[in-house]
Amino acid sequence: MTNNRVTRRGGRLMALTTASLGLVATMAVPAAAADDGPAREQLIADCASGDGKCSFNEPKLGKAYLGDFRQVSNSLYNCSTSNATQSMGWSDTVGSTDSAGVSVTAGGKIAGLIDLSVTATYNHTWSSSHTEDSSLNMTVKPGEVGWISRAQVMQTVSGTWQTHYDSPKWGHYFWFVPDKVTGPAANGTDGQSNAVTVKTRKMTTAEKKSCSAGVKKGRAFVVKR
Repeated sequence: MTNNRVTRRGGRLMALTTASLGLVATMAVPAAAADDGPAREQLIADCASGDGKCSFNEPKLGKAYLGDFRQVSNSLYNCSTSNATQSMGWSDTVGSTDSAGVSVTAGGKIAGLIDLSVTATYNHTWSSSHTEDSSLNMTVKPGEVGWISRAQVMQTVSGTWQTHYDSPKWGHYFWFVPDKVTGPAANGTDGQSNAVTVKTRKMTTAEKKSCSAGVKKGRAFVVKR
């Protein structure tokens, strides 16, 4: 009778010990964000706030490419009967976005962690934002609108965020989530160069009608973007 009691008690202790070890093992092993765990946004937010001790692991730089052209200056409308030539200033700031389309703020913790990882792996810095400005002479024909457009060399860096907590969150000390961040690359990366150009189009019917009114009549004028 006594032996049976000891055996049963020993069996229960072994089961509890095994279950406890299994729980510790589960909590120590990194887990991927999933439906039963934290949302990806929560993990990234903890990285940004410092609530989680994060690193951006195994960064891989994609091939650089020229991004889309976008307007970077005011518009010059020509309501006159001859070509209008004018020096137009322009300014452009290009930022970074992650795989969810969320902006990666320049100078923020996330940008710093990516830069640290890329620098250690590729021996050159990564920037989440690039600003450039200058001026350009532009000529606009009668009845047309002109502006300056610019395209920035872009590059994607992919990697995995690893988040470490001092105390378990969602059942684990470690969580990881893959991510891709697309941002500006240095001019000349992979043979790609930034581009600045003057673009023009014909005025719409409404714009042409406005040319006959007030100070716009027979003149070229600038409209802020």
